[in-house]
Amino acid sequence: MSLRIAFCASRAPIAQAALQGLSRRYGDHAEQGADVIVALGGDGFMLQTLHRTQDNPAPVYGMNRGTVGFLMNEYSEHGLVERLQSAEEAVINPLAMRAVRADGSEHHALAINEVSLLRTGPQAARLRIVVDGKVRMPELVCDGALLATPAGSTAYNYSAHGPILPIGADVLALTAVAAFRPRRWRGALLPKAADVTFEALEPEKRPVMAEADSNSVRDVVAVHIRSEPRIAHRVLFDPGHGLEERLIREQFV
Repeated sequence: MSLRIAFCASRAPIAQAALQGLSRRYGDHAEQGADVIVALGGDGFMLQTLHRTQDNPAPVYGMNRGTVGFLMNEYSEHGLVERLQSAEEAVINPLAMRAVRADGSEHHALAINEVSLLRTGPQAARLRIVVDGKVRMPELVCDGALLATPAGSTAYNYSAHGPILPIGADVLALTAVAAFRPRRWRGALLPKAADVTFEALEPEKRPVMAEADSNSVRDVVAVHIRSEPRIAHRVLFDPGHGLEERLIREQFV
């Protein structure tokens, strides 16, 4: 039985050209009822596609028509059906963020990569970190802090000198961004089921914003984060180039 493939692409000309060529070659099925969704673009577009299709049971297979492409497979117009049939699947659970603003309003968002709290003023942020209801760090003076999934551990987390996490490790990386005090604090590894809260100290003097992937909330006083096991993103990779292999390989470059 032939695969019902739904294609989607970023607005980049190279991605749009790939969309036209692949659609002519393999047909283009509607996403609802498709066996697989093929996303053409970079990692940013892949994250958008995963968020947009989170209620669709079809897995997503990305092909790189962007820049970094860590979540993407190599682009080729040939042999796509065979590649899809032999692909390896990784399941990613996002983080659920509940951000509380100074005016008392709450904003909810999901993050496949990470949830971060970042300063928005000239002075460093002062944060309190609470894990499962217990204060673990009374004060962290920094440019920000983030909680990253294994899938997102090679993104902003890695740039902030956080650890790369194997996809099946069932842990989250809590990483400081430019920590000033404690100056040598390198972050922490937490169980995937942990409930983490970042509290902003002196938010009027030291304002901060929260980000869940590309969703931003300003003037935040507290951010509550937990893994969301009810949402499972199915991502496909070529054999031998799965997310687990990529996460391990990235640690030796």
